[in-house]
Parts: sequence; C-alpha cells; structure tokens
Amino acid sequence: MELSIVLINIIYAFFGAGLTLIFMITGYKIFDRITPFNTAKQLEKQNTAVGIVVGSIFIGLGIAIGLVIGMGLN
Repeated sequence: MELSIVLINIIYAFFGAGLTLIFMITGYKIFDRITPFNTAKQLEKQNTAVGIVVGSIFIGLGIAIGLVIGMGLN
C-alpha cells in the first residue's frame, strides 16, 4: 500500500469527524431552540427523558452525517 493513500484516508477521516461534530453541535442547538424548555437546565436536573432524547439526537446525527461524509470523501 502506498503511504500517500493511507495519509489521505487519515486526513479524510479527521476532516469527516470534525464536520460530524460540527453538525452534532448544530443539531443540539436547534433542538434546544425548538423545545419550550432549556435543555441544559433539564440535563442538570438529571431529567432522564431529556437525556435519552439528546443522546438519540447525537447517535442519529453521528451515524447519518458520518456515513454521508465518509462515503463522499472516499
């Protein structure tokens, strides 16, 4: 295997991970704005339902956007 191909794939992986994190943060902020309650305060109060929903948002966005970016970069 050529070293340049390996390095390009590593750079693509880091770039894709960075973009996925940016989209996950954006998704959380959008969720926080469209709900009638403050998500951060509910998480501080250890509201399990809000924690499950936020976790699901992160998992869903991470999988979806990670696959799209990963397939688009390779």
